[in-house]
This record gives sequence, structure tokens and C-alpha cells, in this order.
Amino acid sequence: MNHRREIVICLGSSCFARGNKSLLKIIQRYITQHGLTDKVAFKGDHCFGECHIGPNVKIGGKVYNEVSEDNIHHILAEALQDLLK
Repeated sequence: MNHRREIVICLGSSCFARGNKSLLKIIQRYITQHGLTDKVAFKGDHCFGECHIGPNVKIGGKVYNEVSEDNIHHILAEALQDLLK
């Protein structure tokens, strides 16, 4: 059974154009730098249906809206804090 935490980044055209292209690399780097490769499944998906409040990232089933380069590290640290121990 796979118990890895799932991070899903929206690759819909609106979110991608509004910043998820750069967030993709930041999230990948965060996972690697914090040794979470075996604990996190990171993938892209199409529209979450919340384009007007994007870019959107889903972590462990919770959707985070208006994600940016300024807040992504805080979001990841909060959402993955139990895996960082």
C-alpha cells in the first residue's frame, strides 16, 4: 500500500500562465532538498475548476489557492510538517 502524501499542481492553462510553470520547479526542488522523494508523490493534473482564484495546488487533498513564489515555501512547510521530522 502506498501512503505517500500527494501534491497535485494544476496544469490548466490559466494556472500555468499565472505562475504554476515556475512553481513546478520550486516544488520539485523543495521535495528533493528536504529528502521527501520517498514520502511525496508529485504530479500535475488539469483544471481544478477554481481558475479565478489560481494558481492552485492540492496537497493531501486540500486545495491551496492563489499560490505564488512568495507563499509556496510556507504552504509546503505547513502541509508537509509531519513528514519533515
